[in-house]
Amino acid sequence: MKKLLAASMLVLGITTAAFAEGEQAASPESTVQLDETFQKANTWLAKENLSLTGGPAGRDDNAAFAQEAILFYGEGLAGPNHKHPSQREMMAKRAAVVMAQRALAEYLQGFAIVGDTLVKDGMAQYDIVRSSVAGFVKGAQVVVQEYSKDKDMAVAIIKLGLHGPKGFASTMYEKMLAKPEIKKTFTELDGKPTKPYKHAPEQLSEKYDGLIIDATAVTFRPALINRIFTPKNELLYDPSKISQKVLVEQGCGEYTNTVDKAKAALEKRGVTNPIIVTAASAVGSSDLQVSDDDAVRIFSANQKGNFMGSAKVAFVLK
Repeated sequence: MKKLLAASMLVLGITTAAFAEGEQAASPESTVQLDETFQKANTWLAKENLSLTGGPAGRDDNAAFAQEAILFYGEGLAGPNHKHPSQREMMAKRAAVVMAQRALAEYLQGFAIVGDTLVKDGMAQYDIVRSSVAGFVKGAQVVVQEYSKDKDMAVAIIKLGLHGPKGFASTMYEKMLAKPEIKKTFTELDGKPTKPYKHAPEQLSEKYDGLIIDATAVTFRPALINRIFTPKNELLYDPSKISQKVLVEQGCGEYTNTVDKAKAALEKRGVTNPIIVTAASAVGSSDLQVSDDDAVRIFSANQKGNFMGSAKVAFVLK
């Protein structure tokens, strides 16, 4: 109980109500932006071709998955007792980092693991989830700090990778896959086991080596585990279809906002002819459902192309 309380206090100590829990991803038109005053920070973002995931002004969940990196910024002011200019700058920069860490902590707690289960829910059940979130917040890399004398304010940008060594998603996958009680939730819906989809393969006119699923017409958010169901809630695509090595290194697939970008992303994985379908509906907030006809097509195409095993799947989001 003491360990649980200590871990909880660690996370709570660096979180604030920067964002409302369960808030939806920002639309492309409301992408999180920095004040133009901070040219150094904006120049760095442009040079690295990265977008902010969040800050005091909002959040953009899709940006994190599209660029495979979470970037949060914070704003800081010096205290009334800091009179010397250099001291004011130093304290404002430090405050900006703390504010960015607080926002990141809350964001990670609202991160969807699988289905409608958030990291926050997992923290209540699994020590490995709780300790991982606290560790990631402490270890996030400070990539930019900038101070404006005119505004007497500083901004800081912190970065957390999704995949690769020490990446948030990769580390979470490794730890969850090692725990049978967590791993079994990958193939559950509303706490109950689901059936894998089975159908006699049909002859298709083309050979497909990837899948693009257009989810722009439904409410859908990226997650550590995004799944595809049939109308009968049979599992068509889930982590059990993916090589563990691929899942840890690359995740469940690519995330973009247009079909053309999805094609380009899959080309980097060697895909030349993806099958393209439209999501019929969403199951919860982070799973999709396709029609019976499309389920047969996807299943049949995968029997020949085996693209699910290497996660050659792209999700097109709003």
